[in-house]
Amino acid sequence: MSYQVLARKWRPRSFHEMVGQEHVLRALINALEKDRLHHAYLFTGTRGVGKTTVARIFAKSLNCEKGVTSEPCGECSACTEIDAGRFVDLIEVDAASRTGVDDTRELLENVQYAPTRGRYKVYLIDEVHMFSRSSFNALLKTLEEPPPHVKFLLATTEPQKLPVTVLSRCLQFNLRHLPRGLIREHLARILEAEGIPAEPEALQAIAESAQGSMRDALSLLDQAIAFGDGDLKADEVRDMLGTVDRGHIHALVEALAARDGGALLRIVDDLAAQAVDFGDVLAQLLTLLQRIAVFQTVGQVDVVEDPELRARIEALAGSISPEDVQLWYQIGLIGRRDLPLAPEPRGGLEMILLRMLAFQPVFPDKSGSDRKPASSGAALPVSGAGESPRAQASAPVARASGTTPAATEGSLEQVTDWAALIERLGLRGMARQLAEQCTLESVEADRVR
Repeated sequence: MSYQVLARKWRPRSFHEMVGQEHVLRALINALEKDRLHHAYLFTGTRGVGKTTVARIFAKSLNCEKGVTSEPCGECSACTEIDAGRFVDLIEVDAASRTGVDDTRELLENVQYAPTRGRYKVYLIDEVHMFSRSSFNALLKTLEEPPPHVKFLLATTEPQKLPVTVLSRCLQFNLRHLPRGLIREHLARILEAEGIPAEPEALQAIAESAQGSMRDALSLLDQAIAFGDGDLKADEVRDMLGTVDRGHIHALVEALAARDGGALLRIVDDLAAQAVDFGDVLAQLLTLLQRIAVFQTVGQVDVVEDPELRARIEALAGSISPEDVQLWYQIGLIGRRDLPLAPEPRGGLEMILLRMLAFQPVFPDKSGSDRKPASSGAALPVSGAGESPRAQASAPVARASGTTPAATEGSLEQVTDWAALIERLGLRGMARQLAEQCTLESVEADRVR
């Protein structure tokens, strides 16, 4: 017998075999048990979350020889033929290849005739948003008032492209992305049944790369089994996926916390040697910063189940101020948007990381005056001994912008000309532009408002 891919071999055959989507399953099971059946159902959601699978199980529940049930037997001729894809009263249509109005009319010509084998004639239309406007118009009347023996099951990844007139005629169920934990657990059960050893970190990497799609996860699992020759190891799976080693991402955050520009550039150099996707590096850095921020706010990270990873996040959260985390995340988020505009991705990532070092949050001290974090004096040492003259010359300007009282001659209480004070401060760049937009309200001791 030829090999069957895991996504087909492990496709759920009943509602209780489904992974996740409890909100959809509960509604369908109750409708079947209470015999409150609508004539048209619309299943929406991203790829690989179970839209067509749920529709086929529902069709099996309608036509099982035991009767309409939420638990089809899976053994009668109707159930086995639906599983095999050859049940005559389950008409599956790929809307992407039948977009014309003539195709739709031909499809609907047999709606009026009673089912041949089953209890209901079920039309399962996949990617229904691909229909043309004329096709939708041809479908509307039948969709609104079909014969009692006909059920429509529609599936689409883009419900926003459907006419409102179609949406209003269907019961709509939105299938959600699957959590990574559920995907990982399901993959572990499959591998146990298949007798294939796997490292937990390898399964975690596949679950994260699947982005909520079980079908994508199973396809990646098939690829990983072939890549590792029947053995799933974390390093090999990361090489296959092209993902970045978690240690490099943690090292980036540690270098940011230490304000060590040289270490940052060395880490980027190591990543470049591995030919990684720098956009993916930035995405993983943002994910880590988000988890650190969550831990700093609520004291726990529920999405992290690895004890070692949780311990590292806790350690980083204790060594970085919340203001730094928020600022770095925002800089990284904007940088990720602008990364494609950089002359080269590596240079773009380096500039984003150096920008995180160059900017520091300002927050009030106990006396009420604004101050920068104590670490600001550590500067940005890319190489300790080799500071350029330009960097040395610019340092006093940066200090002058943060020490208003020291830059003024005489008492601040005598200051009345704000423009003259700006000139005396020697402000430059954004600081000067911001100051020019301000007006002098009052002077109290050594504080200017």
